Amino acid sequence: MIKKIAIAALLGLLLLYGGDYAIFRLRHSPTGSVTVRRYLAIQEKANRVEYVFNGEQNQTCVQSLFPHRGSTPCWYLSRHTEQRIDI
Repeated sequence: MIKKIAIAALLGLLLLYGGDYAIFRLRHSPTGSVTVRRYLAIQEKANRVEYVFNGEQNQTCVQSLFPHRGSTPCWYLSRHTEQRIDI
């Protein structure tokens, strides 16, 4: 019983991803742009972290449910506009 549920869930995810990719291709790879603020997190002594603002940059995103061609979906990127870069 559990095996059938797992197979059905996997097939559902594959169909969802395939449909998302098909729509992405039919719309000729729709992209957008979101302004992202980046911070450098510099590790110091005694487990302290210094944060340095690295500026705002426009980042390209795709208008789909899943990431395609190495780009993050716009719905995700618009909710995560602050990016931390650990050094």
